[in-house]
Parts: sequence; structure tokens; C-alpha cells
Amino acid sequence: MTIKQIYDLAIQMGVKSDLRGGAAVGKKLQREKDKFKKLSEEQKKEYDQESMTNPYADTRVYFGDLKKVVKRVMTGIDIDTGEVMIAKYLSQHEKPIDLIIAHHPMGAALAGLGEMLEMHAELLAKYGVPITVAEGLTLPRASEVSRSVSGSNYNQAVDAAKLLDLPIMSTHTVCDNLVANFLQKEIDKNKSKLERVQDVLDLLKKIPEYKEAMKFKAGPMLFAGSPDRYTGKIALTEITGGTSGAKEVYEKMAAAGVGTIIGMHMREEWKQEAEKAHINVIIAGHMSSDSIGMNLFLDELEKKGIEIIPCSGLIRIKRFKSKK
Repeated sequence: MTIKQIYDLAIQMGVKSDLRGGAAVGKKLQREKDKFKKLSEEQKKEYDQESMTNPYADTRVYFGDLKKVVKRVMTGIDIDTGEVMIAKYLSQHEKPIDLIIAHHPMGAALAGLGEMLEMHAELLAKYGVPITVAEGLTLPRASEVSRSVSGSNYNQAVDAAKLLDLPIMSTHTVCDNLVANFLQKEIDKNKSKLERVQDVLDLLKKIPEYKEAMKFKAGPMLFAGSPDRYTGKIALTEITGGTSGAKEVYEKMAAAGVGTIIGMHMREEWKQEAEKAHINVIIAGHMSSDSIGMNLFLDELEKKGIEIIPCSGLIRIKRFKSKK
């Protein structure tokens, strides 16, 4: 596979797994195309034209020849200068690295993280929160996220990769969509058994990545509520969509019948707001949840004969039997 084929596959898998549905994603891409047509020639030069074919602003190839054939990938949850140096070291010691794949965004994709928050409004609507209310709460949060990352040294790892001539990309929301879709299927499959919060915790702990994370005290845990409480409607609004949504939304979610949220991580202020709304909060785990999404993507690369070298927090679990 070439880098371009890997990038295209990531987007295709992200769209297919998007909890909003393919039609909603298609409408977003069409809006971007319509918006682009109305711009002046000068404005078009500044426009992120990839947004017309890739609906995920936090998934990008930062550096590298898109036609390059990839035989070996080094991949992790967070890639920084240190990991880039490791990739160069491996390349010089009989394990040439053709591509570095990060999960978390960097470069322009980190700058575009706030754009992904619009997913929260659409997901909340699927769980019964009126779309106008969801948008009203989400848009200020999206602006807050954009401001919070504006001072970051976006290109630090990218610049290191360029200096060492190592192609690099990230697959953020595309892989978050994969884990969200995976968890939704597990919930749907076991719906009749998930009466109490403890039942959901027990289900999560059977998943290999979470089981492995429990060994270093990073497995699924209850942040708010009680194991004996009824679950109510189970929502995955904290799994995908760039980062945490607006903390003010929990009251509206409770009114829509949501009783339990499954997330990757949660700050204290958000936890307190969820408690006020009497919502149970299960934090499945950050690195472990990200690992599920990455593993589902990496499995497809490995099926194509690409060797995977995991690093930086990635709990590599295969869900297929290799021919070797």
C-alpha cells in the first residue's frame, strides 16, 4: 500500500463507522464543496481543500511522498520528537520505518481539533437532545477548544520527522469512530443484559484492551453514580468528536433519557456537572480506548502485509489470525 492508500482507507473506515451515519457525513462534505465554490480566488488559497473529501480535520498526512510504498509502520497514541528519533534509530538498525502513524493530532490537524466538536451536537441529537439546544451548547465549546490549542507548538514532531526524512500522519477521529462503533455494537448485542451500571463495567472489562489496561490500573472505572443504579439510555458521546463536549449538556441529556455515559476521560468540572444531572459516568480508559480504534485500523493494514511496530501507549491487540 502507498501512503495515499493508507490515508484513504483511514477516511473510508472512519466514515463507515461514524455514528451519525453516512448520509450526514455526505451532507457535511457537500456543504464544504458549496462553501468553497462561493469563495473568492484569494480566499480559496487559504481554504483547507482537504475538508471537501475528508470530513475529519484532525486526520492528516503531514509529510511524505503519497506515492511511497509502505512495508513497515511505527505507530503510537502520541508521537513526539522522541518517538521520531526512535523511528530513525530503528531505520538505521535493520528495521526501516516507511511511515509513522500517530493517533493524536499534531500540526494542522491539532489546529483543526475544535472543528470536530460539531460532531457532538449531531450525536446528542441522535440521543434525543434537540439539535438547536445541542448546537447552542456545543459551538462555544468548539471555540474554547480552538483557543486552547492555539498556543501549541503544532509542528514540533512534524519538523523532526521532516529533518529525518520520515513520513508522518495521524488518524484521530477516524479511529475514535471505529472504537465508538465497536462499543455501540457490543452494547446493542448485550442490551438485554445491561440493566445496571455494574453490568456495563463487567462488559467493558471483557474487552482485551481494557483487560490489559487493568493490569496497570488504567481499566474501566466509575467516575460518577453507583454500580447498583439502573443504566437508563447508554450514550457514547464522550468517545468520539475530537475532545470533550460542553459540560453544560448533561442536564439536557438527562432530560432526553440518557442515564449512563461511557467516555475515555473526564475532567473534574465535567464530572461534577454529570453528577448534578444524576448521570452515571463510566470512564473506559484513554490509551486503551484509543488502542481499540487504532487496532481495528491497523488490522486492515496488517492484512495487506504491512508490519506494525507499536509504541507510545498503544496496546496492540489483533482481531484476526495472520497467515504467518
